[in-house]
Amino acid sequence: MSNTPMAANPLTRAVLEIDEYASGLGWDQPARLFALVDTARLRTQEPALAAQLGLEDEQETSGLTPVEQDEVPADRPLDEFLATIAWPDAVAGCALTVERLMLPPSAEAQVPQGLDGPTLAKWVAGHPERQEVRMTVAVLRDGARESALRLREKDSATEVLTGADLVPGLAEALAATFED
Repeated sequence: MSNTPMAANPLTRAVLEIDEYASGLGWDQPARLFALVDTARLRTQEPALAAQLGLEDEQETSGLTPVEQDEVPADRPLDEFLATIAWPDAVAGCALTVERLMLPPSAEAQVPQGLDGPTLAKWVAGHPERQEVRMTVAVLRDGARESALRLREKDSATEVLTGADLVPGLAEALAATFED
């Protein structure tokens, strides 16, 4: 992805590449799951797939290639779906991009107590300060994490926030897909 900002860390580059890909699809998209594979290993062990992905001529010796997986089912909770995933050894990590509504910290004190999940989601959706956000979270087998957040109201590659601990719950759920 030629417009992906350069980052020193291969995991950060992969997260930003996935964010750019999701951005190109527009908003109101379903969750998308990606396997992260070592690019050099992919070129060596799967040259046909590397060629299909346009990686055969890349000179970079370190990096991660995101490979989109089958559709994430929309009819079941994301945490339940993630609990069913197991990755083969060739997968170095995984990433997920998902859109959610969130409230700014200033509105958190207004949240009514005791709401169940669906009722809380409906309450947040009706709140005047709600913001739509696309979260891309990635984890590696070794525990490394990275996230990218993009607000719909600031939908620009220069406005993407990155950091390892931006979405800790989702990072934990993704890391659990590598546990035995």
